[in-house]
Amino acid sequence: MSNLAGKSYAMNVVTPMQPWRAAMKKGIFVILRAFPMLLSRVQGLNFIHFARWCVITKKDWPGLTAQEREALSYNYMLFATNFNGTWEQYVDAFSDGIPDLLNLAWYGDYNYPQSIPTSPFQRYIEHNQYDTDYYYNATPGANQRDIKASIMVYSALLELQVLHAQCDADSFAKAYRAKLRDLQNCLGSMGYAPAASVGSLAAAKERQAAVDAVWKPSAAA
Repeated sequence: MSNLAGKSYAMNVVTPMQPWRAAMKKGIFVILRAFPMLLSRVQGLNFIHFARWCVITKKDWPGLTAQEREALSYNYMLFATNFNGTWEQYVDAFSDGIPDLLNLAWYGDYNYPQSIPTSPFQRYIEHNQYDTDYYYNATPGANQRDIKASIMVYSALLELQVLHAQCDADSFAKAYRAKLRDLQNCLGSMGYAPAASVGSLAAAKERQAAVDAVWKPSAAA
């Protein structure tokens, strides 16, 4: 299945590390959680829905109940994220915007090339990325900024609703125009973004065919 759902992209990257580095990596993540200001530059990248790094040790590696446990040689780090835009835009923005944080997150992982220059870092992420089997997004036609804008518009409408019951027509018209002026940048139309590439367009068509095959017969019934 595709990693895409409308304007959103799901990325999962699994990288191996020496077992003795797991404790050190967990300590780094504890410090980052304790001091969220260290992640402020990540939070400032408005196209990211979320980004999470976690360590999976050999004994914690998941498996089916009846499955024989695998004899792993390494611990692993899972990096999971959702974002708006293309894969290349995301990796480039990460590499350019927070290179030192990326080097800290992937510190000691096998064959990590450092976040700069960008090309080796892109090849490292591409080599270790696993495609998403199933990706659901509740608002595929909206990006993160669309969601924030819609919340602001909704809050303003509630305020106008209260004001409408309390003031005369002239006062309400004045308040309405003021809100409209303040929110004019929040009134863009949502919808699917232009296809980022021929490959993305082909993936969207394949996905839609699969969705139609499952849902259209039941909808007709």
